[in-house]
Amino acid sequence: MKEDNCLHAALICLGMLYYSHAITTEKLNHVRPSLHGHHEKGKEGQVLHRSKRGWVWNQFFVIEEYTGPDPVLVGRLHSDIDSGDGNIKYILSGEGAGIIFVIDDKSGNIHATKTLDREERAQYTLTAQAVDRNTNRPLEPPSEFIVKVQDINDNPPEFLHENYHANVPERSNVGTSVIQVTASDADDPTYGNSAKLVYSILEGQPYFSVEAQTGIIRTALPNMDREAKEEYHVVIQAKDMGGHMGGLSGTTKVTITLTDVNDNPPKFPQSVYQMSVSEAAVPGEVVGRVKAKDPDIGENGLVAYSIIDGDGMDMFEITTDYETQEGVVKLKKVLDFETKKSYSLKVEAANVHIDPKFISNGPFKDTVTVKITVEDADEPPVFLKPSYIFEVQENAASGTVVGKVHAKDPDAANSAIRYSIDRHTDLERYFTINADDGNIKTMKALDREEIAWHNISVFAVEVHKQHQEAKVPVAIKVVDVNDNAPKFAAAYEAFVCENARSNQQFITISADDKDDAANGPRFIFSLPPEIIHNPNFTLRDNRDNTASVLVRREGFSRQKQDLYLLPIVISDGGLPPMSSTNTLTIRVCGCDSNGSLLSCNAEAYILNAGLSTGALIAILACIVILLVIVVLFVTLKRQKKEPLIVFEEEDVRENIITYDDEGGGEEDTEAFDIATLQNPDGINGFIPRKDIKPEYQYMPRPGLRPAPNSVDVDDFINTRIQEADNDPTAPPYDSIQIYGYEGRGSVAGSLSSLESATTDSDLDYDYLQNWGPRFKKLADLYGSKDTFDDDS
Repeated sequence: MKEDNCLHAALICLGMLYYSHAITTEKLNHVRPSLHGHHEKGKEGQVLHRSKRGWVWNQFFVIEEYTGPDPVLVGRLHSDIDSGDGNIKYILSGEGAGIIFVIDDKSGNIHATKTLDREERAQYTLTAQAVDRNTNRPLEPPSEFIVKVQDINDNPPEFLHENYHANVPERSNVGTSVIQVTASDADDPTYGNSAKLVYSILEGQPYFSVEAQTGIIRTALPNMDREAKEEYHVVIQAKDMGGHMGGLSGTTKVTITLTDVNDNPPKFPQSVYQMSVSEAAVPGEVVGRVKAKDPDIGENGLVAYSIIDGDGMDMFEITTDYETQEGVVKLKKVLDFETKKSYSLKVEAANVHIDPKFISNGPFKDTVTVKITVEDADEPPVFLKPSYIFEVQENAASGTVVGKVHAKDPDAANSAIRYSIDRHTDLERYFTINADDGNIKTMKALDREEIAWHNISVFAVEVHKQHQEAKVPVAIKVVDVNDNAPKFAAAYEAFVCENARSNQQFITISADDKDDAANGPRFIFSLPPEIIHNPNFTLRDNRDNTASVLVRREGFSRQKQDLYLLPIVISDGGLPPMSSTNTLTIRVCGCDSNGSLLSCNAEAYILNAGLSTGALIAILACIVILLVIVVLFVTLKRQKKEPLIVFEEEDVRENIITYDDEGGGEEDTEAFDIATLQNPDGINGFIPRKDIKPEYQYMPRPGLRPAPNSVDVDDFINTRIQEADNDPTAPPYDSIQIYGYEGRGSVAGSLSSLESATTDSDLDYDYLQNWGPRFKKLADLYGSKDTFDDDS
């Protein structure tokens, strides 16, 4: 506590000295004009007034973190016009005035009432004013000044991170930069050495060093080996006050990891590897594994294996298992213990990636000898051939030798072998085999036409080791012999016309033989010797395995004989040849003059009194034609009576109708069809109106029904006129209805107004009065102009 008071007192003294020096300097360096000054001649005769400075302050200083019992004197305000009689009052305003800074209004002394922290606020701007105590009249203009908080070393350095992590390759040269650490100090860097930092290493020697000014950490030892030590923990200190005694400090931890480089070659832990493999092993089977150790990691530790020498290079191969970094020795070909019992290999392990910087540490590879012993295995018998093919003639006697199979024991014991046939491949038991010598014989006669090839399997089993067996396929071909005579290729049935001509060909026949081609064609066709001079038919061999049958005489009669049987002899080309006699059935038929077949029935020919077939067909055709004519006549009659269009009640109005055909005039009433008056548009139930649409719908009056289509024209028109007269919504509109049929022979001309004159004065309908009572209504509507005007 005593030391703290002494320190505070010393700081106060320093502050006062500094303040006095500042005031003196301020008075020497600054001049303020006054009202009471002397004149000074300036440029161009201008008179300047200069007076003694009496009321200017630039700045004061106060030491931060002062904790003394009394307020700290910051400075004193004083005006030159202050005579000390107490009439002047000093006023302080601005940042912190009255709270942090207080002023004695009589003496002008300024004190700091609170402890200040420069790191929170470095300076305060205040304004001083001198006024008359009695009248508060300003005696001096306001003067602004600054109070700076004087820094002391009260903040230790702090690093940006509490922990740093860095990597550097192993075997790096001395002085290799690893990482830069940075610390900061909150103290004022412009005043004293409070913020001047110096870096030093507390832990991590002698492997690393740090630059005092920059904080860069560098390697300090050469050839640091990752395999020896991979991670280092370094403690760095930052100290202010330039590193001198009394300065504050801060520390940080840096974890430095050595990264791997390929500086170690692979090494086999032993010089020779011993392996063994059974001769029964199949190619691709793993024999063993070798591994070269490489302390490097990642791609620097990758090792590839290869066989570079040895008598087993053709029998074995090696691959690399990159997950375990092992070399896998595998069998490449089938082994035989009886042929060679051991092999030797020279295997090399080499790094995949080599760093040129460390090539001098090489070579980055190593070799080892691998000795492989072949173990004897109890092998099954082995046939001398992978398959056998034998031949035997068909129809051979039972017990005929087909062929012989042979197998041996590959083992050194050379055990005796017994043979058997797999009965699943010879269900009919055509063959048998001698169990001791492997001779295969027939057990029954074979028929090539039934089975041309027999495929069986033969087992070979060691006598003393029944579980050791081998199997071989045996194909037996049945050799053909000429044991089948040729026959007709089809069931032929020939037809000959009664009016056939001599030497006329009427059928061509061919043959078929079940035997092989060597014992089949060429076929020879002939007639038996006893009928070689047959009076009815003869045979001609075409020498292409076909024969033609011809008529020898003219004229046959179904009444006398309608069926002939002709025997034909067919011989094949086998040795010795075989032949057969086949019968051809020939039927006599009736034909027309062109030779077209008509009938082969003999009974129909006996009915001479009856009609011929042609006559019957003609009669039937006539009957059919008559029926068709009757049906067409009836159909047309019905269609003529049926109306073409169905009228709606509102379809008929007082319209002008145009026809193309006028019929036979007014006298032709029976032949007139009321349907011709109907609008063709009404066929689909829709008859368009070409006049003004009524404002409301017309409900048909009860009792009024459309007239039938087949009634007289007069009744039809009268009915429609009555409907129109009684329809309040349908006055006599001037509508034009055009029809495509007007009839022929009418004494009246066309009623169409399309060819009428264009003016009313040209229209003359007086002739309508002469048409009779049927056209009275039209005469009244379209009479003389005077009559029309009177009616209207």
